[in-house]
Amino acid sequence: MSTPIALIDCNNYYVSCERAFDASLVGVPVIVLSNNDGCAIARSAEAKALGIKMGDPIHHLRDKVRQHGIQVRSSNYALYGDMQRRVIAACEPFARDFEIYSIDETFLDLAGFESRDLIAHANAMRAQVQLWTTIPTCVGIAETKTLAKLANAAAKKNPQFDGVADLRDDDVRRYVMDAFSVGDIWGVGSATARKLTDLGIDTAGALRDMPMKQARAVGTVVLERLVAELRGVPSNAVESVEPRRKGMAVTRSFGTPICDFERMMGALSQYALRAGEKLRSHGLVAARLTAFFHTNKHKPDRPQYGASRMVTLHPMTIDSLELIAAARRGAEKAWRDGYAYTKAGIMLDDLLPEEDRPRTLFEEDTSKRDQLMGALDAINGKFGTWTAVTASQGFKREWKMRSEMRSPAWTTNISEVPTVRA
Repeated sequence: MSTPIALIDCNNYYVSCERAFDASLVGVPVIVLSNNDGCAIARSAEAKALGIKMGDPIHHLRDKVRQHGIQVRSSNYALYGDMQRRVIAACEPFARDFEIYSIDETFLDLAGFESRDLIAHANAMRAQVQLWTTIPTCVGIAETKTLAKLANAAAKKNPQFDGVADLRDDDVRRYVMDAFSVGDIWGVGSATARKLTDLGIDTAGALRDMPMKQARAVGTVVLERLVAELRGVPSNAVESVEPRRKGMAVTRSFGTPICDFERMMGALSQYALRAGEKLRSHGLVAARLTAFFHTNKHKPDRPQYGASRMVTLHPMTIDSLELIAAARRGAEKAWRDGYAYTKAGIMLDDLLPEEDRPRTLFEEDTSKRDQLMGALDAINGKFGTWTAVTASQGFKREWKMRSEMRSPAWTTNISEVPTVRA
């Protein structure tokens, strides 16, 4: 019998984090905006009831915000990341191990707890999370991650589960799977969903009963693995090949358009620094860097220009300073004066594990630079992102993203810790 797996999911996570420190937001419609205060990426239940959809641009919501008194907040990722740490700390006594799936979802290994009433166990965990953080959650329990994801969705959407659904019960699993649309299953994309519905497979239950060979023919080994998981067989028992990461990118829109090359290099330097940090965290080196920037494509009445330049990294590197130098070479070739640029980014391609990178004949000793990069990561990890930066990045960063309605960093910045008076 498979070890039970739970998925705990924080409800309306960004909004719940905002409400944890601002009681005036409880019970009223709240939305949280994307980078640059562009569109709604989190909505309270009250905001959803007003018809606000995920991704709605804020400039289309101005009248509705005024009419219904909707509270609007900019994204506060420092707060959300720290609250995630607190949620996981509250869950730790209730599981043998955990795997973070996203900022608001965590898989829990319940090995050793099988003899308990797992619904009561999950409710005790939810109560502890709410006590420690005020954040409401739902929990799905099953034998595989796909089924746990399905159970969690049922726990969240169906009031009869009261926040916890256990799909190890045959009747409950059958009821949920026969009612769950195939297009809503974790891992089924829109193109695959269309293929399946054309074959008459329109529910999770129908997909579970699909022949394995047919599943592979329709959606490769990925769909075959998903069918196995719907049958209660963990994916590690099914043929699978872990894909090697081939590229990564760091891109941002600017709060204020950039018309000056050195200001653009300040932004690109920050993105290259972050890209190097990501490389090192994954133990990878890059062979190519592409720097790009462009004007606002949504304002065709203004002069338009966009360009990108690829730079070969020889030897392959993990060094942020090398990436910044390469970004400058690419940007200098692509730059044109007279345009107001609103977005830029760095892309890294042809990634390899550091131990597999090809060596060059006259390669220099990089041990000191490796130590420097390690120190840079350690400082920024301990004291906050961009505590230590390169001179080219600058300190004013006038081009940084717009975030006019962001709440304080209540838990990570000593100057913004809430004050309590008796």
